[in-house]
Amino acid sequence: MNKDFEPYYAVIFTSTHDENIEGYSEMANKMEALAKQQDGYLGIDSARNDVGITVSYWKNIEAIKNWKQQSDHLKAQQKGRAEWYSWYNVKICKVEREYEFQTSSSSDF
Repeated sequence: MNKDFEPYYAVIFTSTHDENIEGYSEMANKMEALAKQQDGYLGIDSARNDVGITVSYWKNIEAIKNWKQQSDHLKAQQKGRAEWYSWYNVKICKVEREYEFQTSSSSDF
């Protein structure tokens, strides 16, 4: 384990969509760009198919609270509930350890 590793937080947003998702990708891209500007933001991973999963990474709980209350993010949340989502779930997790694997043939990332 890396001795310099600082625990951080992951917000896992899982969702299913209604049939009408017009404008959803544009809003998701806008929210990602906006999140990157927030203090405490560390990164994001996302997959959008039948079930959408977005995991954003944050330095601390305070940064997550501030992002949740950011005015443009609040508008996106409202629009999502009104127009796009049939269901969603949010989990906030503390990441205390991480590791990864990479083959030698995939070192050209």
